Amino acid sequence: MHKNPGHAAAAGSAAHAPSSASAATDAGKPTGERGRTALAVGVVEKIAGMAAREVNGIHALGSGLARTFGAMRDRVPGGKSGVGRGIKAEVGEKQTAIDIALVVEYGVVIPELARQVRENIIDAVERMTGLEVVEVNIAVNDVHLPDEPDVEEEEEETVVAGQRPKLK
Repeated sequence: MHKNPGHAAAAGSAAHAPSSASAATDAGKPTGERGRTALAVGVVEKIAGMAAREVNGIHALGSGLARTFGAMRDRVPGGKSGVGRGIKAEVGEKQTAIDIALVVEYGVVIPELARQVRENIIDAVERMTGLEVVEVNIAVNDVHLPDEPDVEEEEEETVVAGQRPKLK
C-alpha cells in the first residue's frame, strides 16, 4: 500500500479546516441543529412530578414505602428532593416513557383523574423538553381516606428531633 504524500497533506488539512461547502451548510442551519442537548432522567421525572401534583385529587406520589423513605430522606440536610418521588422515566434522544405511582384522595373518579394526570404530564414534558412522550403508565397504589393520617405526619409524630415517640 503506497500513500501519496501530497494527497495525505491535503486530506489532513481538510480534516482540520471546514470546507467552504460545509461552512455554508453550518451557517444555514438554525442554532438548535448545531449541537446536541442531553436531558438527565431526573429532569424529566421532576417535570412529570410537578405536572402530576397540579391535578386535584392526588394525595401523594409513590408507594407507601417510597413515601416513608422519602420523608426521612427529605429531613437529611443535602438530601435529594422528593419532587420526582414515585416517578420513573426512560429518556432517549427524542422520546421518553414515564411510569408514575399515585395515592389518590377518596371519592375521585380514578379513570378521569388518570386521564388528567396523563395529559398534564405529556403537555409539560413535551413543552419543556421537546421530547415526545410515548407513554405515561399510571399505577394507583392506594386511596387516602379523610380520617387517615398522612405518612409524613406519622413520621413527624414518631421522630421529633431524636426524641422518643410520645405515648398516646
